[in-house]
Amino acid sequence: MSSFTTILTIIVLALIVLVLVRGLYNLLKGSNPHLSNRLMQMRILLQAIAIVLIMLTLWLTGGGR
Repeated sequence: MSSFTTILTIIVLALIVLVLVRGLYNLLKGSNPHLSNRLMQMRILLQAIAIVLIMLTLWLTGGGR
């Protein structure tokens, strides 16, 4: 189970990077500000999910002890 949560965490972290890059590109391009705002909200949600998955992985593995 802990390897599943580790892989899932890595996938979510990759999604965070993609959303961040896309949001910054949209912000620098100066196009749709609503899309840029929506992407940043999505990034915050993905970061919260990543934190929960990291904590779950640590709990399942015993915290690295």
